[in-house]
Amino acid sequence: MTDQERERGIYKVTLWGSFLNILLVAFKFVAGVVGNSAAMIADASHSLSDLITDVIIIVFVRISNKPKDKNHDYGHGKFETFATLLIGVILLGVGLGIAWNGISTILSVMEGASLEKPGMIALYGAIATIVSKEALYWYTIVRARRLKSDALTANAWHHRSDGLTSIATTIGIGGAIFLGDKWTILDPLAAMFVSIFIVIMAYKVMKPCFGELMERSLPDEVENEIISIVESFDGVSDLHNLHTRKLGNHCAIEFHIRMDGKTSLAEAHDNITLIEHRLKERFGQKSHVIIHTEPVK
Repeated sequence: MTDQERERGIYKVTLWGSFLNILLVAFKFVAGVVGNSAAMIADASHSLSDLITDVIIIVFVRISNKPKDKNHDYGHGKFETFATLLIGVILLGVGLGIAWNGISTILSVMEGASLEKPGMIALYGAIATIVSKEALYWYTIVRARRLKSDALTANAWHHRSDGLTSIATTIGIGGAIFLGDKWTILDPLAAMFVSIFIVIMAYKVMKPCFGELMERSLPDEVENEIISIVESFDGVSDLHNLHTRKLGNHCAIEFHIRMDGKTSLAEAHDNITLIEHRLKERFGQKSHVIIHTEPVK
């Protein structure tokens, strides 16, 4: 798959998600306001953050696919990592905002304020979200794996988090509607649960990004695979000084190997080129591979 095909694939998935999110945001905000449901408004805010992350992906994926230039010798792959981190930050902000609103509402109830029972339209909105967002999650995650896009994977989990939190929203709204006036507090409690789930998801999205931006090495199993690929070539031994890191959806791989000192320069160059091609076939054509050759002593 070419970079252009990958980029088009990511755009297609993201645009479909954006279209559904626009419909959901509009419907859920109306349902939350008309149905007088804090939980539904919180859920609508979550869907709005989904829409914002769709825009981020569209912008940053195009930047990350730009070839290397004078000022970016390693390409622009880290822009996709940055986009993923930005998605996590947005999730965190949404979660904390919903938590603050929920706490304020609960405290006001404890001080004697009364809450109006949510309307049925809010319940219908929550149920519709569960079904639509789970379907969108599966569509996005399958395409993300095929396209090998971390940002798209993060967005898929964002879709699922929206659907899963809508389960809590449905329970809270349904309880507030059907259990009587004494249980209307279930609505803001559901909003609080939504906020906790969003914050946890934000942490899971952001955690790997910090490692990549801090130049963390690739996992041991990946480095062992690199060693296995390189040492499978005849005349190559003692791979050492291995340095790896992730560049968006590609890798930077640097290492030293030993070859027979009597090998001609042309033959050594041909062998190194074959190794480089094999590694790029496995880890992406934009992967940055540097191989230093030393003679066997």
